[in-house]
Amino acid sequence: MPRKRDLRRLSRGLRFRLTASYALFFTLLLIGVALLFRERLDSTLRTVETDALNDQWAAMKGYLRIEKKHEIDPDERAMWYYDKEDQDETQSVYDIKSIYLVANAAGKVILDNDDQPAVSQGYKENVGIDPPARIQQHVNEVLACKCSRTWWSTTWNSDGERFLTRAGIVWDENHQLAEAAGLPYYVALGIPLSPYGKILRGFSWIFILVIPGSLILGTAFGWFMSGRALTPVRDVAEAAQRISGSNLSLRIPTRQAGDELDYLILTFNRMIERLEASFQQMKQFSTDVSHELRTPITAIRGQLEVALFTAQSTEQYREAMFNALQDIDRLSQIVRALLLLSQAESGQLVLQKSRLDLCDVARDLVDQFQIPAEEAGLRLRADLPAECPAEVDRVQIERMITNLFSNAIKFTPRGGEVRMSIERGAERIDLVVEDTGSGIATEHLPHIFDRFYRVPGSGSAPAPEQGLGLGLSFVAWIAKAHGATIDVQSTPGKGTRFTISLPTPGSESARMELSGQPVARA
Repeated sequence: MPRKRDLRRLSRGLRFRLTASYALFFTLLLIGVALLFRERLDSTLRTVETDALNDQWAAMKGYLRIEKKHEIDPDERAMWYYDKEDQDETQSVYDIKSIYLVANAAGKVILDNDDQPAVSQGYKENVGIDPPARIQQHVNEVLACKCSRTWWSTTWNSDGERFLTRAGIVWDENHQLAEAAGLPYYVALGIPLSPYGKILRGFSWIFILVIPGSLILGTAFGWFMSGRALTPVRDVAEAAQRISGSNLSLRIPTRQAGDELDYLILTFNRMIERLEASFQQMKQFSTDVSHELRTPITAIRGQLEVALFTAQSTEQYREAMFNALQDIDRLSQIVRALLLLSQAESGQLVLQKSRLDLCDVARDLVDQFQIPAEEAGLRLRADLPAECPAEVDRVQIERMITNLFSNAIKFTPRGGEVRMSIERGAERIDLVVEDTGSGIATEHLPHIFDRFYRVPGSGSAPAPEQGLGLGLSFVAWIAKAHGATIDVQSTPGKGTRFTISLPTPGSESARMELSGQPVARA
């Protein structure tokens, strides 16, 4: 049973089906070519045979005369006139007389000039003397139409050999059609077709022997080549079987052939890249959630346990519940922010772009943050042009600028300054938010856009007021979703400068973003 299952699986395999299809195709092709060539060869040989018999017929008319042998002879005879000392003429007459017949209009075989019937032994044995009635019919047809006629026939002797004959009407030396009843004579010549038949049979046997051998070699070669061609497919299948959540970094090297299989491998590798990114995102999300939720949940549990075992008055219970509610509110903020960021990074949050004036958006946000800036003892000012049209999602751009303002205000000591400016170029719009705050050390700059990353010891506010560590993650996603780049420059003790470069509407960068083409990032 296992062997039968293996055979069934093999017969259903792509390699077997490809090889079988090509073998069937080439079988039909070779048979068709063989039949075509055989038919062509047969036609050529028939033409050669016909031409050879026509040549003998033309020669016969030059050598043969129908006349009386002498004056007292009452019957006409087939007289052959040729130079017997000329070997070529002698051979030609010999070939003509090897298979020939001469008869009068009544169908009777006349005599030859050597007093023998004008019919060869080869004609008698291989073709057979024509019946008088048929000879008379042929003569009457010619007399009726007063034209020349030729009759062709193919016959087989008792040994299975084939002969081609040509028959027609010839006249005596006067060539007078209406002088006497005995003037027309029936003449038939023949040639053996066995040499040509041997050539045709030899050709057929060659193909009969060559075709199976060619098919065996071709099938073996096709099996080998299809196996090599399908090797990348098997590699893809084996790689897919090995892939799991722990080894999504696996990639299949391309063959550098630039064909469909390389395209399949590239597509498969890109799919694995997307899966790896999704798994990494899920893993990161789980890690972030477990890490960030552990602290508030532990705090809530501790506060409630303390209240349960130590609280003596209503005021103590109220204070414990108030603290727990604050931690629960912080917990809700973390969950909402994580879900929103996860939706954004997974593509579930779609931008709703529209054409608007970026300067108007910036002015509104600067006005909104004037009061928080004054409470923090900071100066908030803007350096904006008269207008700056852009194709953006207003909600997300406002969130991006809000997060940048919030960070700048939190990490800038009293008496400092936060400034926003917009510069419009031919290809890009630079949106700049800078402050005179504590700054960020160089070793922390590569990580500031990671989730929940906080620069140790930074900021003028207490740790609980420093946020969730997700603000800059949102900034990074919003910039990427708009096809923008982010440049961060910071000097500890002097301040930080964020520059977001958005593509100008109608620019080459914007068109490439819309068409899905990669945009070079600064």
